[in-house]
Amino acid sequence: MLVNGKWDADWQPVQATDKKGGFVRQISGFRNWVTVDGSAGPTGEGGFQAEAGRYHLFVALICPWASRTLIARALKGLEDVVTVSIVEPELTREGWKLSDAALADVETAQGATYLHQIYTATDPVYTGRATVPVLWDRKTRRIVNNESADIVRMFNTGFGALAKNDIDLYPADIAADIDALNDWIYPRLNNGVYCAGFATTQVAYDEAFADVFTALDALEDRLLGKGPFLFGDRLTETDIRAFVTLVRFDLAYHGLFKTNKRALTSYPALSAYLERVLQVPGVAATVSPDHIKRGYYSIKALNPNGIVPDGPDLPWMRLL
Repeated sequence: MLVNGKWDADWQPVQATDKKGGFVRQISGFRNWVTVDGSAGPTGEGGFQAEAGRYHLFVALICPWASRTLIARALKGLEDVVTVSIVEPELTREGWKLSDAALADVETAQGATYLHQIYTATDPVYTGRATVPVLWDRKTRRIVNNESADIVRMFNTGFGALAKNDIDLYPADIAADIDALNDWIYPRLNNGVYCAGFATTQVAYDEAFADVFTALDALEDRLLGKGPFLFGDRLTETDIRAFVTLVRFDLAYHGLFKTNKRALTSYPALSAYLERVLQVPGVAATVSPDHIKRGYYSIKALNPNGIVPDGPDLPWMRLL
């Protein structure tokens, strides 16, 4: 991580633990919003007005949080409005490395080789992890936001007429229900797999493992009763949140993170749901099994020899 703007030691997946030895995720440090008129959003300062070509998104295809923003960008038709750089899949000693395409864009890369240098271009004394996604403002040469939940919502409404508005990922009439289900899914499933994979004690692992499969069982039951999406016929941000974890489950979490009670393929409703979301226009292009496996299996703390499995061969891969 960065300490007072300087890279400190080699990259490690766990920087903090709770009293039980459980994985603690860092709170995002940049929380400004892009809005139609440049006024301040729910958090942060104003001054970030929606403009085509002004904003750039740094993502990793391995990362579910970053992939949320890529999916929202596609669903809202913002591909020609917000440019994107995909970092290299493997995690290096200095964290995420910018791809050759990003390095070739001097204006975007700011002379950086690693993502952490984008952070210090914004705050020369930044302390914390350099995470994806990052929404960068070319005009002010600073990070706008590095919180995926914020970025998804600003893509949904913050770009006004620059976006496609035939889909609303956060409809007002079910916003409270979306918030409630998001708050239930996040600790049990989205972050739950990480809490299992990065647990430093048996008790922390056991608790996280139980949470993951409680969540999968409950979502299976919900989809059997409601479908085709988590809120019936409407695709929402909650589906994006669920999908990005589910699509990585059998590729990485089941084996590497030791959440191996059952494979996702043993859940018929969830498997069908994953395929339905994958067939929504724009979603499949955000999924790279190669990046997902190469990225997760590059984590030396979990896979010191760096061997990437050849499998699994999953039914949904035929849709890519």
